[in-house]
Amino acid sequence: MLDDRELVHDTARRARAAAQELRVLTRDQKDAALLAMADALEANSAEIVAENEHDIARARENGTSDALIDRLTLTSDRIASIAQALREVAALPDPVGEVIRGYTLPNGLQVRQIRVPIGVVGMIYEARPNVTVDAAGLCLKSGNAALLRGSSSAMNSNQALATAMRSALVDQGLNPDAVQLVPGDSHESVKHLMTARGLVDVLIPRGGESLIRSVVENSTVPVIETGVGNCHVYVDSHADIDKAVALVVNSKAQRVSVCNAAETLLVHRDIADVFLPRALEALAEAGVTLHADARFAGAARGGPCAVVEATDEDWAAEYYSLDMAASIVESIDEAIDHIRRWSSGHTEAIVSDSQTSIAHFTARIDSAAIMVNASTRFTDGGEFGFGAEIGISTQKLHARGPMGLPELTSTTYIVTGDGHTRG
Repeated sequence: MLDDRELVHDTARRARAAAQELRVLTRDQKDAALLAMADALEANSAEIVAENEHDIARARENGTSDALIDRLTLTSDRIASIAQALREVAALPDPVGEVIRGYTLPNGLQVRQIRVPIGVVGMIYEARPNVTVDAAGLCLKSGNAALLRGSSSAMNSNQALATAMRSALVDQGLNPDAVQLVPGDSHESVKHLMTARGLVDVLIPRGGESLIRSVVENSTVPVIETGVGNCHVYVDSHADIDKAVALVVNSKAQRVSVCNAAETLLVHRDIADVFLPRALEALAEAGVTLHADARFAGAARGGPCAVVEATDEDWAAEYYSLDMAASIVESIDEAIDHIRRWSSGHTEAIVSDSQTSIAHFTARIDSAAIMVNASTRFTDGGEFGFGAEIGISTQKLHARGPMGLPELTSTTYIVTGDGHTRG
């Protein structure tokens, strides 16, 4: 009987064998498989929802927050949306074989750099079963095998989703080991995945700060680091009030359980008197509680919005709730300094009609995405036209921001000669 380590490594070996088959599939074969997977999810929607209900019941018994339960929940409508994302991925260009650059050297050698699959992509993620499908679909389209390790809180949901997708692969005559769940539900199985160097080509953690840090610090497999979303909205002195109010409320309250929800509001002092009355009313209507510095709290006193005193923990927080840190700043540079100190490097937004302010802000902010007069909620692979995303990277190597198909490829140089030898 195999021990936990061998179970994980055996799964990885089968993924590696499947990856060799995937790298030579045509676009038509991959797209047909993605469409079959989408159909299978919808055909098995009732069974998937039933399994998801077991996960939700267990989460409630364990005292899981409403925000995390929202991430965990699957409904027939959400499954239909997840399936549609697979269809959108199928409609995207195939990145494999794309020539990134090509040229002929003076000696006649022809050099081409082309995109190729990475191989086996391991995903370690928390209670978001949609990631199981997004990762499987993006990996398949880019010619990679997906090795998926979701949290135990979504175990039933992930198993039901994977079973449906694997059955679709079999129906298409493809190796079902292109999509696998990592066996085991203990931390040991995660450690074995993180140390499967040579069997797994890259790991992508997706979840909270502690999960990401653990993978980055303990993995011997190369890691593409995703990041938490301590996102900021700065309302400039030249902001349009109507736009600013709408963008702040949407960035914070449209969906609080996601990494691109705004966590901090920074308001230029010159516009605060005009902006705050309307913003506080809108935020109060949305149910937001503000964790404010003394200046902001003083301006908001007696208003409709709940306000509590901010601490350093608030400036660093990713709330996953209807809470938002708030400050009035003296200048755009003070806002930039605040963001530089506290941001997780995910997404920042500026609301302004001044091209000078916009240029100043965008040149000095070093985050994966910067929104100009747009909600932070748009930092998303689907919204960027990627069909879906494997995660949002806050690192600066290879992939940054929402990661779609190109970010799941590596490159190979193909050099063609005619009997060339080097003197």
